[in-house]
Amino acid sequence: MTAAELLARIRSRWPVRRAGRRGLAWRLLLLTAAFTLGVEILIVAPGAASFHERWLLDRLQAAELASVGVEALPYSMVEDETAEELLRIGGVQAVVVGEQGVRRLLLQAPNLPRAPDLIDLRRRGTVARLSDPWRTLFGHPDRSLRVQARPRYRSGDYVEILAPAEPLKRELAAYLANSLLLSLLLSIVAGGLLYLGLAFLVLRPLQRVTQSIEAFADDPERRPSAPSDRDDEIGQVERELARMQEEVRQSLRSRARLAALGEAVAKINHDLRNMLTSAQIASERLSTSSDPQVAKAVPRLERALGRAAALTRNVLDYGKSEEPAARPHRMALAPAVSVAAEDAGLGDGVKLSRSIPARFTVNADPDQLNRVLVNLFRNARQAIEGDAARKASGRGPGRVRVTAETRDGLSVIRIADDGPGIPERVRARLFQPFVSGAGPEGTGLGLSIARELAVGHGGDLRLVESGPDGTVFELALPL
Repeated sequence: MTAAELLARIRSRWPVRRAGRRGLAWRLLLLTAAFTLGVEILIVAPGAASFHERWLLDRLQAAELASVGVEALPYSMVEDETAEELLRIGGVQAVVVGEQGVRRLLLQAPNLPRAPDLIDLRRRGTVARLSDPWRTLFGHPDRSLRVQARPRYRSGDYVEILAPAEPLKRELAAYLANSLLLSLLLSIVAGGLLYLGLAFLVLRPLQRVTQSIEAFADDPERRPSAPSDRDDEIGQVERELARMQEEVRQSLRSRARLAALGEAVAKINHDLRNMLTSAQIASERLSTSSDPQVAKAVPRLERALGRAAALTRNVLDYGKSEEPAARPHRMALAPAVSVAAEDAGLGDGVKLSRSIPARFTVNADPDQLNRVLVNLFRNARQAIEGDAARKASGRGPGRVRVTAETRDGLSVIRIADDGPGIPERVRARLFQPFVSGAGPEGTGLGLSIARELAVGHGGDLRLVESGPDGTVFELALPL
């Protein structure tokens, strides 16, 4: 699979959709409008209730003063014309005073076409206070109000007036119109400022994040703009997105390299098998040589050729073909370590030191265990031989020490070297493909393959420690 095919698959799985009217800006605008409407209700409803109650109290106060004047006359006698004038001035139709359970009608108006609605301001709940203005505003045109309150300028239990609702309705409508206009203006200004603040603090950064995602989906190799230096959640999102994009970019590059490697291996696989067959024929002829040095080297050559031929049959490339299933069986560890050390080139420059219990065995696939050990030994040898500080100090040959023990139901093989250690920058990604700490000689596939083989056995390969004094790996295999 080529890099272009990989990118096309990513775009098909994670398409970037345009927000349009379902975007966050549109929803934020609707939410601001809803909040503005809520503020309107919170401002206008209590204001209308206060205006309604204040209007009634004003009429009650005027009626109470008129009742005091009436009682000041001899025998409380008021002519009809005088009563009408007092009622007109007070804006009421009748005045009643209640004292010690007795109702006294002081100012009386003509009969009404409809029974009045009672509003007792002495005992009025919040719900009734909030609903009274709207009952007045949308009530019948001939509606009258019978209002009671405690007297302020005279003695008695209550003062009661009878007033038409139409004047209150007109004044209440005018008040609501003015209040709505003013509160709407204030709400629009406040909502607009809130929207602009959120747009500046939230929407614009999120748009930058969205544009970065879209640009990355179109071309992952294009370098994105640097994230902002904000120290809030938006800045953290931008930095985490940049880090994630860089990781995905590295992964895509690795996949592309693996795909290219797979294509190359597929092309040369056939020719390589033919070459290995010829080499095996030549090694068979060398086995009949009388030269002792040749006879000593032939078994090592035959093992290497046999494993190479098996790899060409079973593995086309690391990224596309899976490793063949492990076929573990009980085998002695010490001979396997010796063979792997010989195949990895350990000798005079880098010596092998073993501390393995007698007759210690592991349950492993011989070929795959050899590949794991060879990778670890070769990496250690290359690191030690490439250590410039060791060469400058004239230190003696390097050493790779192998120990083994049984721990928690596992066979644990410990491989330690006295090399310069693995660079800090690659330790976290050491077992990823194409991540190498062995310098230009390393391909970056050895440790990733070794761990895959260990996991295939049901075990694991991990880095225990690494520093200037050396590196330690542990290979764990189930019993």
